[in-house]
This record gives sequence, structure tokens and C-alpha cells, in this order.
Amino acid sequence: MSVDYSHGVQYSPATLALTQVIKADDLEELGITFVRLTWVDLTSVVRFRVIPLAYFLKMLRSPRPSVAIAKVTMGLVYLHTADEFNAIGEYLYVPDLSTLTLCPYEEGHASVLGWFQEKAPIPSADCSLTVDVDLCPRSALQRVVGQAKEAGVEFLVGFETEFILLKSTNPVEAANYHAWTASNGLPSGAVESRVMREIVESLLKSGIEVTMYHPEAAPGQYEVVTGPLLPLQAADALIHTRETIVNVAIRYGLRATFAPRVYMTSAGSAAHTHISVHSVAGGPKLSDSLSSLESSFLASVLKHLPAMAAITLPIPASYKRVADGVWSGGTYVCWGTENREAPIRLTNAASPKSRNFELRFLDGTCNPYLALALILSAGLDGVINQEPLVIKDCPGPLTAAQMDEKQRHEHGIKKRMPLTWDEARTAFQSDTLVEKTFGKNMVAKYLSVNKTLGTLLEESDETEQARLTRLVEFY
Repeated sequence: MSVDYSHGVQYSPATLALTQVIKADDLEELGITFVRLTWVDLTSVVRFRVIPLAYFLKMLRSPRPSVAIAKVTMGLVYLHTADEFNAIGEYLYVPDLSTLTLCPYEEGHASVLGWFQEKAPIPSADCSLTVDVDLCPRSALQRVVGQAKEAGVEFLVGFETEFILLKSTNPVEAANYHAWTASNGLPSGAVESRVMREIVESLLKSGIEVTMYHPEAAPGQYEVVTGPLLPLQAADALIHTRETIVNVAIRYGLRATFAPRVYMTSAGSAAHTHISVHSVAGGPKLSDSLSSLESSFLASVLKHLPAMAAITLPIPASYKRVADGVWSGGTYVCWGTENREAPIRLTNAASPKSRNFELRFLDGTCNPYLALALILSAGLDGVINQEPLVIKDCPGPLTAAQMDEKQRHEHGIKKRMPLTWDEARTAFQSDTLVEKTFGKNMVAKYLSVNKTLGTLLEESDETEQARLTRLVEFY
């Protein structure tokens, strides 16, 4: 009699697509008096307009429910306007009612995400008229997901959100000191324990599945892991998770930061992203090898990995976290079964119904819509073109950094991740898949905003302490 060693909770796109949503007509009965119309800009800053419920419901009865937002919203960094942007023009921001979510951390508030649209149709790239806005991050991800569905591919995405609780940002001082996943990180009655409990309770009340939370390795560092969802819903849930973390911490007099590396002598904070690849047609996966979909997806993500860093690791400080030997995913373009020193870790390899890729090259400063759009676009390109997987599994005992050149060559490891912000920006501009995914206008404007952001975060006339304070207060 054979023994089944498969493990892990099983999810499928079909079951997760049935997630129930709150109806606008139910908001008053739920005690909601205000709705936050929320969006995420190109620097990953969450912005919103607060609308009284009575007016929100009236707006929904209008011919085109929306609010007007200055087009410069996508080009603002602090109060600086990036090149390629100016004070002229407005978008409509149209609520996506499927995203209505309660905000338990703020009594009487709910939030809703949406889509940026032009006020009147404009010519598109193919000369047809459209109201679509190419700078809308949610639209970019939705477009890629739609293309994948047409090609017979679906994805599930889950996130690990790492952050540090601070007592002070100037000077930077952690809320506590503890070891990795040690019980002294959540002592009974301590403020950090109450914060973490309220964060998770708020997420659960919001309808977001939390699979676990625990103390992480750095001072004041914690992690909240949320369950898998379809890509757009997963990114939406991540934004709500971040907002919940920040707001609950503030209620207790603490500051939560997603900064990539606050302490150079300890672990950094990442946004590890778990992706599983599914055929729309269904069919079993084998336990002893990747499916053709999984293999081609992985091959193409690896192929385009250096170009992704400008979005997944978007600021100069991101590269203080990315290093070899610190469990950050390392600097070599490779993958490995249960290998946390590879940018992509294959986990639950022999359990096909829970098998997924953990992408370790993202941090909490990235815009998840743009990051997922580029990652999934790369993977989809590989599936469509049946990209062969030429980089071999690196399951250990040696990591790519510990191998010599001959060993790396034998594994097909030929490239490294960008080691600096400037290298990442260069790789982003040189990969044709980037423009294919986002369009020429989006690429130019993202680079402009990103340059302004990096320059302001790393102002040369400031001390290292001043730059760190600026970083943890911005992210």
C-alpha cells in the first residue's frame, strides 16, 4: 500500500473566484458612514478620498460613478512633480464595487478600489477610441490576467508581509528585541502582542484569510501571511493588509515600516510572493516533476528576472537587503527546491496540489499591481512560447554563491540580479518585454517617477540617520 506524503491546504482558481463581496446597499446596515475611495500610485503610496456614505450612494446612481482626480497624482513624490507630469488634466476614478471592504481599524469606514479612466474617449495605440488609462496599475494587472485566461492559464497569488514596529522614527528605535519566531516576540499583555492580534482580527473581519503571523528575525519585526487569491484580488488584499498594519500600529502609538532593511546587522523586510500556475482546462499535475506550464512559466520569469528589479526592488535601499548569505534570495538568477538563497524557491515540490513558487525578490516598497503584471506577463510569454527551462534546480547543499564558476555553469546560472538601483533601471529599460507589458508611455513615466523618488530618498547632504528616518516615515 503506497503512502501519500502530499501536504498543504489545497486551493484552486475556481473555488477562490466565488469569494463573496459586500454590496453597497448593505453598507448602512453594517454601520458604515464613510467610504475611502482608494488608489495606489507609482511610488506605492496609498492615497484615498473619504466620501460620506449618502453621497457615495448618490454617486453610484449617476450615469458614470466616479470622482475626478488630478492626473499629476501618478507623478507626485512628496510634493515634487516628476518630469513627464504637470498640473494639467484630470482622470475619473471609477469605483470597482467588487473591492468594497470594511476597515475595522477605523470605526464606520469602508474602502473601495477602482480604475482610472479618461473623462472622454481618446485614441488608443490601435487608433480606436478608449477611456482606459495606461498609467492605471490595477488595469495593467487586469489586462495581463485577461491575456493569460485567453491562453488557458490562471494563477493564484499569496503574500508574506514583513514589517518592523517602531517606537520612534527619529531616532529609529524598534518596539522590542526578540529572536526569530521566538515566544518573547509576542509576550502576553505586551503592546506588540495586542497590536499583532488586532491586525489579524481586523483582517479577518475584512474577509481576508490569514494563515499565520509570528515574530521575525530583526528587532521589532513581524510577519503576516495571507492566503492565496486570484492575482488582482491578491494585490488588493495586500494593499488592505498594509493599510491595516499601519493604522492599527498608530492606534497603539507605534509606527509600522515596510522599509527593506532598517538594521544592517539583522534581517531585512520582504514581500515574498507565492504563485501557483494552473491550466484553465484542469488536469492533474505530477508529484515528481513540474508541469509544462510550470516549467515554461519559471523559465521565462528567470529569463526576465533582472528587468523586474526596478519594479519589485524599486528604491536604492532595496539593494541593502539583496545580498548573498542573508536569506534574501541571493544575487544569482536561479531557482531551487526549498532554497531560500535563490530568488525563486520551489516549495511543496512533491505535493502538486499545493506546489508553488516563492518569489523572494520583492519588498514592501513595490507596487504589487505593477510587480505582478510584469512577473505574470513574463511567465505567460514563456508559456505561450514554450520556453525551455535551462537553469537546473539548485536544491543544495551549495547555494549559487557558494558554487565555483564551473558549478554555476553546469547549473546554467549565467546572470546575476542587479546589485544597485542604477543597474536595475538599466535592465528595466533594455528588456523589450517591459514595454510590451506596460506600453512606452507607462515605462517612461514610471522611470521618471522612480528617479525622482530615489533621488529624494537618498539626498546626499543628509546623514545616514536622516536618510533612514526619511525612509521609514515614507514606507
